[in-house]
Amino acid sequence: MDMPVIVEIVGESKAQAFETVFDYFHWVDNTFSTFKSASEISKINDGRLPVSRASREMLEIFRLAEQTKRETDGFFDITRHGKLDPSGIVKGWAIHNAALLIKKMGHNDYYVEVGGDIEVSGHNADGKPWTIGIRNPFAIHEIVKIVHLINHGIATSGTYERGKHIYNPKTQKPAGEIASITVIGPNVYEADRFATAAFAMGNEGIRFIGKRRGLEGYMIDTGGIATFTDGFEAYTI
Repeated sequence: MDMPVIVEIVGESKAQAFETVFDYFHWVDNTFSTFKSASEISKINDGRLPVSRASREMLEIFRLAEQTKRETDGFFDITRHGKLDPSGIVKGWAIHNAALLIKKMGHNDYYVEVGGDIEVSGHNADGKPWTIGIRNPFAIHEIVKIVHLINHGIATSGTYERGKHIYNPKTQKPAGEIASITVIGPNVYEADRFATAAFAMGNEGIRFIGKRRGLEGYMIDTGGIATFTDGFEAYTI
């Protein structure tokens, strides 16, 4: 996935869980990476594999992407210039699935992060909620807000790590009205897909997040002004 992966599991007998999770992430990368010519999504985009013969997981991603497109009034779209790029939904989906794998192996306290998007369960090694910092998009080594999470996901969309990689599907131009938006949800899949769409919406994105049940958000505009939803501060205590 060309992104740092961090997995922390509290407790004993963790070796098998680590191996399972990293094997799963390798499979996700080999299946969904648009940068690998041998990946399934590249074969579909190149016409080497018809969608009718796509894997069950690929068809699931297409279904989830279409659902998200409807729920965001078209501000989430994996199609651009006739090609499919599901990365805006795959990352959160994959992290959430990896977290479920850890839970199925009997672990209840863990942290899974890929490229800054995170899902946590239970408590950290000190028996406390997981502590996560939100970066300043203008000085990425500076933390502007700290949240404390138990059994939640958190995702940030912005330009400070990968440049202007998020496009407004309605204008087909890079989204750049805001600097970053962080979304907290019941899991990282929900947080990630709506963070991507909210970033594309620009300043309207934080209001969109505020209207979604189970989501809270923290937005920083290009002037450095922060705006957050009504329930966000409950996670900073």
